[in-house]
Amino acid sequence: MTIIVAAAIIERDGRFLVTKRPAGVHLEGYWEFPGGKCEPGESIAACLSRELREELDLEAEIGEELFTTAHVYPDRAVELHFFACVPLNAPRPQLRQEMRWAAPEELASLRFPPADAALIEMLLRSRLV
Repeated sequence: MTIIVAAAIIERDGRFLVTKRPAGVHLEGYWEFPGGKCEPGESIAACLSRELREELDLEAEIGEELFTTAHVYPDRAVELHFFACVPLNAPRPQLRQEMRWAAPEELASLRFPPADAALIEMLLRSRLV
């Protein structure tokens, strides 16, 4: 069964909001764009709003879907949906996770899950045009 995941692309002053996955979870220690797994019957946009509130106490305007990708890990398959989001308040980590605003060139040097590689390439390419 494929796990549906929603993630936010939030940009401020040319930097992207990323968080580090906490210990004890799948892909712990990897950086990611904030978001999470959709619950059964939950829309992707509703999932993303809920996850941003739970993880970052963040209310956000969920914009257009920028990128979708799928990836198969040894223990699970995921389908990721990345949305442009506009924060309506300052993010505050709620799960003691590390958070930072990363410049585009930093994204390539941070350790992200393999499923995020194509998105990061797209974000870097869009900066080169």
